[in-house]
Amino acid sequence: MKKIIQFSFSLLLLLSYSCSGNRTENRENQPEINPAFVSTVKTIKATYDSRKESLTLSGKVEYDPDKVVHFFPLISGVVDKVYFSMGDKVDKGQTLLNIRSADLSALQSELISLESEIHVVEREMKTAQEMFNDNMLSEKELMEAQSKLRQAQARLTKVQNDMLLFGPDKGGGVFSLKAPASGYIVAKKISSGSTVSSDGEPLFTIADLSNVWVIANIYAGNLQFVKEGTEVHFTTLSYPGEIFEGMIDRLSQVFDPEDKVLKARIVMPNKDLKLKPEMPVIIRLKNETDEKVVAIPSDALVFDDDRYFVVIKTGDEDFQIKEVHLLGHNEKTSYIGSGISEGEEVVITGQLLIYSGLNGK
Repeated sequence: MKKIIQFSFSLLLLLSYSCSGNRTENRENQPEINPAFVSTVKTIKATYDSRKESLTLSGKVEYDPDKVVHFFPLISGVVDKVYFSMGDKVDKGQTLLNIRSADLSALQSELISLESEIHVVEREMKTAQEMFNDNMLSEKELMEAQSKLRQAQARLTKVQNDMLLFGPDKGGGVFSLKAPASGYIVAKKISSGSTVSSDGEPLFTIADLSNVWVIANIYAGNLQFVKEGTEVHFTTLSYPGEIFEGMIDRLSQVFDPEDKVLKARIVMPNKDLKLKPEMPVIIRLKNETDEKVVAIPSDALVFDDDRYFVVIKTGDEDFQIKEVHLLGHNEKTSYIGSGISEGEEVVITGQLLIYSGLNGK
């Protein structure tokens, strides 16, 4: 309540309406400005300057989805032992876990049975060949024996290939499952004693973090200032004072339906693994061009009803509100596309009071 009273009092001091009939036509409905207040108003001339834009965006680090392996169980069973935890580094071929599986035990039994069968068929084939050589066996019978051997060998090869997917047999119905790629464990949904199913969710997610993506969130109002190829730098709370530099590699053409933002991608090398998935970042965009446009201090802008305005001093005690179209801005300067011209006197102190008074707010 105290702030409201003070603001109202300031407006009373700032604006006084004249009842005089000697007002000129263009000031007939404009409030007079208190001369004491006018003496404190500061202005600056709008000038032409090169655009040096800066925009601050929020974002986060993500792993490259093209370098991620989701490890799904191909069989059902019970986990006997897990060798890695979240964040651990794994190499391709290392054992991720041991699993006790009836499916694998049956596969192992089939492998042993096929190996025995092939030994028998190979002996039969050898006998058939000798009999054929002695004209005691027809060519058709020899070809049938050869076909029988090839079929048995094909079944054995299939079972052996299936076994390679699951890892070596450790005995007692326990098998080792191997890492299909090198990287870091970025997701883990398994522990010793867990039951897994061949149609279940991935047990591990392994990501190569040598390169990561930094995803920037761009709201609709900032879209005009962002394009592919724009250089950026960003910071994180984890490394205060350290600045990472990159470039917008790709700009999505579809707004995210949940966050209501457009996603921009920055591909970053991550040699020292400082950038971790899900790490929040603050991204700043810089764009300097040779284009000369009208420039004013950003503090001079008045944002009202989703539009930008400035207050122009047109005479000793005369002021005018003008709507401006913003091309871009940085921390201190805003670049104007239309609405004011070079040389106009832009109010940079007290403009909010003047704007409110001229609008009757």
